[in-house]
Amino acid sequence: QVHLVESGGGLVQAGGSLRLSCVASGSIFRINAMGWHRQAPGKQRELVAVIFSGGSTTYADSVKGRFTISRDNAQNTVNLQMNSLKPEDTAVYYCNADIWERGTYGNHWGQGTQVTVSS
Repeated sequence: QVHLVESGGGLVQAGGSLRLSCVASGSIFRINAMGWHRQAPGKQRELVAVIFSGGSTTYADSVKGRFTISRDNAQNTVNLQMNSLKPEDTAVYYCNADIWERGTYGNHWGQGTQVTVSS
């Protein structure tokens, strides 16, 4: 019943910025963590950034200093501000969340949003 909806992907030039958003809805009791993964053609899916319930964050080395993850707990939303984008950032970005529902716990994924960075 939990559903993640992503937005904000698109096409930008190298050096530009995008902001991704993901809204979680459904039978949510508590969100322990929300984050972003990405998958480029020919590559495995990799973790980009995650923010935990206490506010701590983790970033992939490749995006440190360029990407910022944040949460809006009131709206069950996670955002990813992406600056200084590089062509190698081109990928499908997936929202991910660890969520307590009514008596159950599960990991959920969004549908993915395409980010394309031109050189």
